[in-house]
Amino acid sequence: MSLLELSAVDARRLIGAGELSPVELLDACLTRIETIEPSINALAATAFERARGEAKRAQEAVARREPLGALHGLPIGVKDLEETAGLLTTYGSPLYRDYVPARDNVFVARLRAAGAIVTAKTNTPEMGAGANTRNAVWGATGNPFDPRLNAGGSSGGSAAALATGMLPLATGSDLGGSLRIPAALCGVVGFRASPGFVPSADRRLGWAPNWVSGPMGRHVADVRLQLAAVAGHASSDPLGYPMQLDPYAGAPLDPATLRIGYTEDFGVCAVDASIRATFRAKLARIAAQVRICEPIDPVGLDMADAHRVFDVVRAQEFVASLRETYERDPSLLGPNTRANYEMGSALTLADVARAETSRTALYRRFQTLFARYDVIVSPVSPVTPFAWTTAHCAQIDGVAVENYYRWVALTYVVTLLTNPSLSLPCGVDHAGMPFGLQMIGAMRGEARLLDMAQALEAAFARDEALARPVPDLQKLRDMRVDVQADLRAIVTHPPGRGR
Repeated sequence: MSLLELSAVDARRLIGAGELSPVELLDACLTRIETIEPSINALAATAFERARGEAKRAQEAVARREPLGALHGLPIGVKDLEETAGLLTTYGSPLYRDYVPARDNVFVARLRAAGAIVTAKTNTPEMGAGANTRNAVWGATGNPFDPRLNAGGSSGGSAAALATGMLPLATGSDLGGSLRIPAALCGVVGFRASPGFVPSADRRLGWAPNWVSGPMGRHVADVRLQLAAVAGHASSDPLGYPMQLDPYAGAPLDPATLRIGYTEDFGVCAVDASIRATFRAKLARIAAQVRICEPIDPVGLDMADAHRVFDVVRAQEFVASLRETYERDPSLLGPNTRANYEMGSALTLADVARAETSRTALYRRFQTLFARYDVIVSPVSPVTPFAWTTAHCAQIDGVAVENYYRWVALTYVVTLLTNPSLSLPCGVDHAGMPFGLQMIGAMRGEARLLDMAQALEAAFARDEALARPVPDLQKLRDMRVDVQADLRAIVTHPPGRGR
């Protein structure tokens, strides 16, 4: 097994035992980046020289037998929405092309305190708006299984970097599915925790349970390790609460004990017929390995208001963050962010009150499912990856979608519920592209959800039809000349990567 095939958990164990040098691991990552990055364009600003210095100091700390953090010596990619001290943070927007923060935000600070080595920022659409990772600063990120297709978003750079082994860990954030969708389309794990589980000092609407930052990894155990390192209360986050998470799993959970309720569409989401067929085929194999696997009743959930509720929730977030920019000059914003702002500015207090009332009712109805089931599952994406040159999925099964984010309804309805959820790799779809299984746990049930995901992950690994797919790196290397110029084509005056 090569260094870059190691899980983050195994790499950290070997580092702690003095059997793997952080310098050796970083050098392997940088070599992989040099050969693969031109084919997928997953990274934004880089900090390779600084990372080398940190890796050397991490190795010295091991030699001195100093106490080591949970992520000691592990290179990590940080989504370009998270502020990083001394390292360019553009939010995928020309407005911030030259912005270098003076300090890390609380999420990144905790990663560093745990010993992670911030090696690069990862690409995202402008301000995180959209599930196709492309912007006018860094260009587009191609899917590691076919770089002509999109990697999802808005954490697409992180997902693509992980899938190709360029980095063992990466971060993401999620409003409508931005951790889960790229994880699903790239064949990795993305975890959206309950609001407040991971502290954030960056939400303008501090009391709103919508935006969350969180971990991504190739394996569930890697996600657990990162989550444990950053979780817990911070005074700057009004939704935060004191808690701890064991960075390693407890006693193995037997999949045969699991009670799974499933839905193809929550009764309200458009899903392509081919994805429905793929999901049913996966469930047939999963059902043979668990105690209960049966459909939930979408009529009883009554989620008809979910789309309008999310419209309001999403618009409020963008009004809060973009008001000053929009009032100065609307043309400074891209079409997605501008549309979100304008939708929000037209809302009335009555609109907001109705949406929050409906959201509360949705939440309460959904929680009743956990009296019968341990976990609820659905597809993550309603379609197979489409060309990144297409701004968004415009139609599903021949029916036009209402706006640029309506196609991600399978994940944003779960955002409204606030339950923890993740995307678990589950083989490939009808087109041979990665398929992600959305797993939704009980409220505040992060540890239990991770246990269940880890049990299914182990079971899937023994079934070729369900096992995590791995991209063909040689194919990516061969395609680099053909795709590199295209992925960067939408960039105007790119900044230097190393800042």
